[in-house]
This record gives sequence, C-alpha cells and structure tokens, in this order.
Amino acid sequence: MSKVLFTEDHEYIIVDGDVGAVGVTDFAQKQLGDVVFVELPQVGKQLKPGEQAGVVESVKAASDVFAPVSGEVVATNAALEETPALVNEDPQGRGWFFKVKIAEPAELEQLMDETAYEALVAAQG
Repeated sequence: MSKVLFTEDHEYIIVDGDVGAVGVTDFAQKQLGDVVFVELPQVGKQLKPGEQAGVVESVKAASDVFAPVSGEVVATNAALEETPALVNEDPQGRGWFFKVKIAEPAELEQLMDETAYEALVAAQG
C-alpha cells in the first residue's frame, strides 16, 4: 500500500515500498498557473533532502523542485517533456516528475501527512 507525504515546499512523494514518485502538489500547480516547461533530473542522480532536483516553469514563474528524501533517481516522467500541462491536469497522478529509490526511510518521518499539509495550505491560503 502506498502513502502520500508532503514537504513545506509543496512537493509530494507517493511511497510504494522503497521507491517514491515525486511531484508538485495540486496547491503548487494552482499557484504556478499554466505549466509550460519541466526540467527533470538525470536517472542515476543522487539526491539529498531539500536539494534541487528539477525545475517547473509556468506562464507566471519558474520554481525549483526539491528532493523530499535522499536517494537515487530511478525514473523520470518523459511525458512531461512533451506535455508539461500534465502537471496542471493531474499533479499527483500522470503529472509526477521523477521516482527515487529511498536511501534513508527515516527521512520520511520529517515529512507531513495529508492532514498536516492541508493545515499548512490553509494557513498560507
């Protein structure tokens, strides 16, 4: 069973075993507006929590995408390079950015669950 966790920078990670799919949250994509370009990390790249892993650009702004946990990038969503609007259409589904093999499972405990993330969004609201 997978679980979804969130960062204060509005990334999510959907954890399934020792791999997590990472992207930007629905709140983040709404703040960005229409996404026009996505830069993804290279497969094999080693990431640390909070490290820049990619970039998302919209008609309004460009924003870094940060790694929520340590690990190795094991896949990227090539569909985003052709159709960046998937981030707007289905951010926590077809709009994922990359998958990371989680190196330090204990780091997941530093992330927020959905209830805590919703409270953060409401406070920023």
